[in-house]
Amino acid sequence: MQFSRITRSATQAVAITLFSCIVITANATPARSSRQNGGPPEVYTKPVPPPELPGIVVLFSDKKSDMDNWEYRGSHKPIHWKFLNGVIQANGGDIITKQKFSDYWLHVEWREPWEPNNHGQERGNSGVAPYGLYEIQVLDSYGIASPGSGDCGAVYSETAPLVNACKPPRQWQTYDIVFRSPRWDASGKKTEDARVTVFQNGQVVQNNTIIPHPTGIDEGRPEHPGPGYILLQDHGFPVRYRDIWVVPLPEHGADHY
Repeated sequence: MQFSRITRSATQAVAITLFSCIVITANATPARSSRQNGGPPEVYTKPVPPPELPGIVVLFSDKKSDMDNWEYRGSHKPIHWKFLNGVIQANGGDIITKQKFSDYWLHVEWREPWEPNNHGQERGNSGVAPYGLYEIQVLDSYGIASPGSGDCGAVYSETAPLVNACKPPRQWQTYDIVFRSPRWDASGKKTEDARVTVFQNGQVVQNNTIIPHPTGIDEGRPEHPGPGYILLQDHGFPVRYRDIWVVPLPEHGADHY
């Protein structure tokens, strides 16, 4: 009984805090801006601070030592992404968290470079992948009237975003990703697919979207029971990330009235 009350209270706190963070994100005021090389202005907005919730895990704040929470996928080696004034820039391969998670709310902020001579998938391509299996596309898709399954905010190659919520390049953007892991029975058979809800810059771009199989970054890898790591993709473009944190969620609430 006591655990159920705590679980429900924690879940309500996550929902309230998520709403607060979305409001903060949607109403963020630029601290400064400047124009570089004739392109769109460089706009700085303050990062969304981690909420004060039980169990929150800060994966990267503004300290170089936070890079120790990550390793290169497949090698377990320390990462050498570029550390630039409190942010990290893709370099040397995909990185994964050393810690694994099941159901959670993930907050991540990223910045697209300005690449006027590139087009389509060559404009600041990267990705955020729960479990390392289900890629949420990161791309400069600003201004696209009808974004598709390869554009920013998509479950890559599977489900297009509901709207185009992208800011111009050189501006900080946010994902708040609520991820529900696949369910398995005692024999190891999958009984429910993974699901994801994604807020981009305060707008819903994926609404309880079912992900039936791995896609994008790890399309050929098998799904598995148990927790999984979080992956940030290095696709060879200078995409920057900052202020990454996770709030683990219980698999379900109380089963009583």
